[in-house]
Amino acid sequence: MGVGKSTVGGLLAQRLGVAYRDTDEDIVAAEGRTVADIFVEDGEPAFRALEKRAVQEALTTHDGVLALGGGAILDAGTRALLAGQRVVYLSMDVEEAVRRTGLGAARPLLAVNPRKQWRELMEARRHLYEEAATAVVPTDGRTPEEVTDAVLDALELKEA
Repeated sequence: MGVGKSTVGGLLAQRLGVAYRDTDEDIVAAEGRTVADIFVEDGEPAFRALEKRAVQEALTTHDGVLALGGGAILDAGTRALLAGQRVVYLSMDVEEAVRRTGLGAARPLLAVNPRKQWRELMEARRHLYEEAATAVVPTDGRTPEEVTDAVLDALELKEA
């Protein structure tokens, strides 16, 4: 959350000359509601089911840079689909997250005591991100352009 996946994903796609897609945006377009509204109205399990389908669809039909929501990695089926793909985990610490996003109300999983919840989410997910990742790229103190350069270097990709 707030790591810059949308910004970096778009820059990366542009530099590689491929399309960019975000599964959270796919869900919002399909449902006609924000992610936060889906969480509030239907609950996290309903959102995770939508997310799982969106990721499966995107992985089979999209041939470019794909950004996944932070919780997509929780699903074992999604992790299996990511095996063998180039996967980048954009990491950051909690202080950077606070600086970038304020950990505000638009983040449904962080509605109460955001710093504590962010740390708990990361403790629960970090090992899954790292296991799925081909490369881990720290984003702390870096511009989106610097992160994009680091991703290209980490994956040993050439620009278009």
